[in-house]
Amino acid sequence: MNNSLIPFWEKAYQNQDVAAFSAEPNATLKEFEHLLDRQSKIIDVGCGEGQNAFYLAKRGYCNVDAFDLSEHGIAKLRQRCETEAVQLNAFTADLRTYRFERQYDLIMSFGTLHFVEKTDWMAFIERAKTHTAAGGIHIMQLFTDTVPASADIAPFAIGLAGDREIAALYEDWEILQFKSYTFEDEHPGVPRHLHASNKIVARRI
Repeated sequence: MNNSLIPFWEKAYQNQDVAAFSAEPNATLKEFEHLLDRQSKIIDVGCGEGQNAFYLAKRGYCNVDAFDLSEHGIAKLRQRCETEAVQLNAFTADLRTYRFERQYDLIMSFGTLHFVEKTDWMAFIERAKTHTAAGGIHIMQLFTDTVPASADIAPFAIGLAGDREIAALYEDWEILQFKSYTFEDEHPGVPRHLHASNKIVARRI
């Protein structure tokens, strides 16, 4: 990530009254939640302010980890957990150098992988696959180069994927869902804009 610029989400992470992206969990997580049980080991990679990890922990999942590069994002998540008496393990880490310490039943990442070089996020996925329990699932969503990166993220989106590129990394898994799509988006202080995205849900056979 370009350290000479500060992304808009860092400012939002410092405001408890503003959601940088969404206060609600991702719809795909809710769609596939039935594949988990309350003992499932879960990690949210690049969690930001943690709405997805928080959602699961609040619903009684007791083995939820979440990490992000942003100290402000993790501080905001921890504060929310403290306020609402929700238990999860939130910490700062860099997905480029992160080393898994256990096997997980769910590894998820929404809107984060494209902020590192393509070789880095591909290597991360390979590490994540080897640390996924049999029958475990991945939910991965990242932006693609089908449309140019919007101005708000262009300096940071250094690893945009080619369309369907991420799917090729899961050819040895059962692909439960794959979507290639574009969508309009907006954030606090950022005009409405367009993103192209791939989202995959895959299960280790």
